[in-house]
Amino acid sequence: MSKFKKGGKKGIPGVNTSALPDIIFMLLFFFMVATTMKEVDMQVDVKKPQATQAMAIEDKDNVDFIYIGRPYDAEEGTEPRIQLDDALAPDPTFVPIWKQQKAREGKKPFDIVTSLKVDKTVGMRIVSDVKEGLRTIDALKINYSADQLVAK
Repeated sequence: MSKFKKGGKKGIPGVNTSALPDIIFMLLFFFMVATTMKEVDMQVDVKKPQATQAMAIEDKDNVDFIYIGRPYDAEEGTEPRIQLDDALAPDPTFVPIWKQQKAREGKKPFDIVTSLKVDKTVGMRIVSDVKEGLRTIDALKINYSADQLVAK
């Protein structure tokens, strides 16, 4: 007698799934590294002016952004509004309060740059009011955001 039996049909072997967790984790790490987070949900329309000597901001972690423009859902003659993070400010007096609340997260208001992204059709009155509010809390590092003028 023999120890091994001949005959009988053998089934199809199962799919080897031992490498599946590695592939899933590689995809997860890829999307974590490649995905950028959105800063804020824009509530105002900002078309920045163009400048000939525009420079990019290097360290965006130490920059607070203030958006000034007309709300998206507003009519044509509506006054421009100030957007601070994800909320519209009722008037420029809320800018120093917002800036001081952001400063509690770590640094002092005068250490952090404030970048003003202002629509090119907005007048300087509201911008001056915002700057005056920032001046009251010694937040004097102000950056005006503009697009680079492309030479033809």
